[in-house]
Amino acid sequence: MTQVSTQVTDHGGGVRSLRVPIPNNPLGYTLVYVVDTDSGPVLIDTGWDDPLSWDTLAEGLLACGTAVGEIHGMVITHHHPDHHGLSGQVREVSGAWIAMHEADISLVRRTRDNRAERWFTYMTAKLAAAGAPDDHLATLGAIPLGSLPGFSPALPDREIVPGELLDLPGRRLRAIWTPGHTPGHVCLHLEEAHPAQLPGNGRLFSGDHLLPGITPHIGLYEDPDDTTIADPLGDYLDSLERIGRLAPAEVLPAHRHAFPDATVRVQELLDHHDERLAGLRALLTTPLTPWELAVRMEWNRPWAEIPPGSRNIAVSEAEAHVRRLVKLGQAEAVTGSEPVTYVAV
Repeated sequence: MTQVSTQVTDHGGGVRSLRVPIPNNPLGYTLVYVVDTDSGPVLIDTGWDDPLSWDTLAEGLLACGTAVGEIHGMVITHHHPDHHGLSGQVREVSGAWIAMHEADISLVRRTRDNRAERWFTYMTAKLAAAGAPDDHLATLGAIPLGSLPGFSPALPDREIVPGELLDLPGRRLRAIWTPGHTPGHVCLHLEEAHPAQLPGNGRLFSGDHLLPGITPHIGLYEDPDDTTIADPLGDYLDSLERIGRLAPAEVLPAHRHAFPDATVRVQELLDHHDERLAGLRALLTTPLTPWELAVRMEWNRPWAEIPPGSRNIAVSEAEAHVRRLVKLGQAEAVTGSEPVTYVAV
């Protein structure tokens, strides 16, 4: 692994990464990967839709010996704006295709079809049902409609099919469906010998599924018109175990840095969620709403310091964990409670 510039790292074997900044976000940047193919360079994710991010991407590609106009395709691990945000601009300049899993294409299509006002109506009802107080609900109405990212995402033109090799001449890149962080999140397994001969099974572009030192958000992505009860945390834990069995030699994640030995990190994350579920079950000796549970959970800072938008994410994560406990038969909804409360059983 060689540092080419402050933005570019050469991982060997025709794979480089660019550090594309995420404005005003503690994550700092998205690692956008540039993969050489016989048809031209292909990007894995593209970064946040922001002028600084765009300039950094363009400069990084020049440092790699290519340019935005030469991009052949974009493989998007999931629909979030720090991964998919610049895809439309890259396609406009290069004519490159955009590929994404069907479940996240559906989310992109729904986002494009819905007005921001519908998002506010849906979020207000969802948070109220989770027990959010009136003063927090009022913060939603204070958000300027034009300030929300990702309301006009580019519609992908190719579908990533799990288990199949992507159409990348000269490379063997296989899609692995890893739902949890989003319904259509994919990891991408580069089925080629590691350039530094590290022991293991090729390399894995892990998106946000497997990250060093941090755990990805597991929340809810439900269609208001769909009554299916999802279990995203269960999906995530199952996906983790699949990646653990794959045992890649090196993980190339979308944030922070590359790291070896995926099996160790997988086990750390499985243990983390086991401990978190046990802690929540202990909290639910008293009936609590998802909001009340989120207030009592441990986060990376005290609840009083968490801004309103991040509290929405925290409540979604609390609800995803409660659903897992219900699925395991370790908690249940209290009959007749409104907003609904849950209690351990």
